Amino acid sequence: MATSLSRQCSIASLVLLLLLLLPSNTWSLASIAKKPTTTTATTTTTESLLWTPANNNNKELEQLEWKLLRQVRQVAKDYEMLQDGDHIMVCVSGGKDSASLLVLLMKLQQHLQTKFRLTAVHVDQKQPGYNGTSLVEWLRDDLKVDDYRIVEEDTYSIVVNKTQADKSFCTLCSRLRRGILYSTALELGCNKIALGHHADDALETLFLNMLHAGQIKAMPARYTSTRGSLAVLRPLISSFETDLQTYATQQQFPILPCNLCSNQADLQRPQIKLLLATLESSFRNPQAKQNLVRSLGNIRPSHMLDQSLRQAVGMDPITGEEEEEGGEQQAV
Repeated sequence: MATSLSRQCSIASLVLLLLLLLPSNTWSLASIAKKPTTTTATTTTTESLLWTPANNNNKELEQLEWKLLRQVRQVAKDYEMLQDGDHIMVCVSGGKDSASLLVLLMKLQQHLQTKFRLTAVHVDQKQPGYNGTSLVEWLRDDLKVDDYRIVEEDTYSIVVNKTQADKSFCTLCSRLRRGILYSTALELGCNKIALGHHADDALETLFLNMLHAGQIKAMPARYTSTRGSLAVLRPLISSFETDLQTYATQQQFPILPCNLCSNQADLQRPQIKLLLATLESSFRNPQAKQNLVRSLGNIRPSHMLDQSLRQAVGMDPITGEEEEEGGEQQAV
């Protein structure tokens, strides 16, 4: 029995040695479920992708980063986000989410066989007290990003002047910023735009639309803009805000506060955020939000009240029966 155990240990050691010898550039989108056995420093021409100030030996950070990378790679595979020849504009707002997105995409760019180009774009909206120096230094000096652009547009004055006293600044502000980003992407020759919206954003949008618009509408992982046929991507759509907050904090990403939205009281989105947190704590189910996100991709048209949806999937809009070829119907 001792001989058998010794032989098993020898085989395990040999397997571990072979895994260590595998080059990191053999990763591909098809191998997203495989986690490397160990993490080793790899000498590359893009040293900035390994930038982790004060956290070089933080195993928890490594595990969190791998979790986020795996989620992003899975979403990218499911929605064909990363393809050879893509030029993707990464929208860097100055917040934790978009900063995390940029770093994660740069790491994937380093390791995936798929060859794509990234351009980081930040919009200076001329808010009072704005100072983007830390962001520029982070892009230029820490990440060594050569391909970035700072776009200056005074949307702040427009938003303040056009928004009624009892209305949120966010709607008009985001619409103006989106227009600027689309124009910049077309100017740069990009075919895709990557946004930093995450799973919590999708759920909050879902609840806001249900409560205030009577619609079941969240955020798609990918859609095509009507302007310029740009593919708009949300690679973080399955990642949660708590993970991104921890990741950004431990990585010491520069954060630029929004002085526009933060000065408004009684905003709806923070209240929805509190509602979602209450659901988790009240039902004592740590998987509550994860199940809510999963439900967005697990619709049962036969159990909804949308007749046009039933018809779109080949059901009788009245009875919910599936229409077979030849016009016959089958009960569900």
